Amino acid sequence: MSRNRTERLVNLVICLLSTRRFLTAAQIAATVPGYEHDPSDVRDHEAFQRKFERDKAELRDLGVPLETGAASAFDSEPGYRIAHREYALPEIPLEPEEAAAVGIAARLWQHAGLAAAASSGLAKLRAAGIDVDPQATLGVEPVVTVDPAFAALTAAARDRRPVTFDYRVPSGDTPTRRRLQPWGVVCWRGRWYVVGHDQDRAATRCFRLSRVVGAVRLTGRAGSFSPPTGVDLISHVARWSDPVERAGVATVLTGPGRAAGLRRGAESCVPGPDGDRLTLRYAEPEALAGQLARYGADVRVLDPPELRELVIQRLKEIVVAHQPAGAEVRG
Repeated sequence: MSRNRTERLVNLVICLLSTRRFLTAAQIAATVPGYEHDPSDVRDHEAFQRKFERDKAELRDLGVPLETGAASAFDSEPGYRIAHREYALPEIPLEPEEAAAVGIAARLWQHAGLAAAASSGLAKLRAAGIDVDPQATLGVEPVVTVDPAFAALTAAARDRRPVTFDYRVPSGDTPTRRRLQPWGVVCWRGRWYVVGHDQDRAATRCFRLSRVVGAVRLTGRAGSFSPPTGVDLISHVARWSDPVERAGVATVLTGPGRAAGLRRGAESCVPGPDGDRLTLRYAEPEALAGQLARYGADVRVLDPPELRELVIQRLKEIVVAHQPAGAEVRG
């Protein structure tokens, strides 16, 4: 399935979940990105109808409970919606580690390009006077970010398309051009890596995404290569990634039962009247600051001062990114 069709189907599901009314094909076409067409153009309208019929069949094949009905007794054109009672999952108990993994995966939505399109579609629904359930799209607007090359490389790995990019290694100032058949993108020790077949070296290689310079360029058609079966990308990165020397020591304060992820990696945890003091070792203060900022008010840096300032700066950046235009940020 192409990326455009995947995004269109996801937006169609969001649209139909976000309203209790039956929506006609015309309302869906005016709301969901990917269905834009000229209704007065016969051929263009027929192309939309064929696309819409294929998408409805695809959703039903995937088990999405798509209902057909009329918004009122005066409507002759059929409408569509998704039955919440049939689509909702039963309660799924998760361990803290599992819940954290799901949360991180959900926040990566923005890198599939879905958040803006989904928000645009919901705005169109509201403008048309359609009742929208505000709880249906919680999590569409994440705050966690990854390296700029993440979206392009994950898409290329999914579509099996070769890429080229400029890559800078620590021992050199000038980036070099790399040609890669990407097999997948993984996270190891807080950093993102792409693993694949280096075409110039005729060998398996991994590259840290933060060292990719500039844009990632596609150089072949979809399905141009097939990754080896059973390859363990994480194990490969673990063997070839740079050793991490954690020379820095930080002390942070957190409340009881808070910051489970930090606790697992802490060197020590000392309970006290004002909370638990965690001792953390780190290699790069910027990376640790980004990690601590994700916990918000649950974590306060006590030492060193430089790390505390980095966390404050990161929190201010998050506030600026999510506040209304023209609002003032107070220190």
